[in-house]
Amino acid sequence: METDNNQTPFSRALLTAVFVGFFATIICIFFNLVYREQTGFIPSAIINVSSLIFGVNLFFFAGGMIYAGLRRWSAKGEIIYIVLFVLLTIFFAWKAEGATRTHDHAITLQFRSLLLGVILISGISIALVVPYFFHNKKFNEAVL
Repeated sequence: METDNNQTPFSRALLTAVFVGFFATIICIFFNLVYREQTGFIPSAIINVSSLIFGVNLFFFAGGMIYAGLRRWSAKGEIIYIVLFVLLTIFFAWKAEGATRTHDHAITLQFRSLLLGVILISGISIALVVPYFFHNKKFNEAVL
């Protein structure tokens, strides 16, 4: 069966990023639940299901727009995108190591680990998985 794909490069990039962001959100929520169960970390004012759903999905929506823009702007836009988001992931991971949640050192260490996990899941997904799926023919045919 022949399918007619009328997607523009912009819409493909945006939809791919949103699709990957949806699964990254599910992985972050699962990580959050397992991490809290294993460590007993209770404070949830900053990282919780709601903030993960909105934050990660908005991050991926913006990342899709950046991906589309960089691909249109430059022949090496995809490489610039990957390098940019790898560097942003490293930067935010480095900043997460200095984050202070409370005066209780044990809770602060647990918060840092939870935050670092969310940053790494999101960062790796947006930097590497989005370009991979953008170029995957089966993904484009079956999903987009």
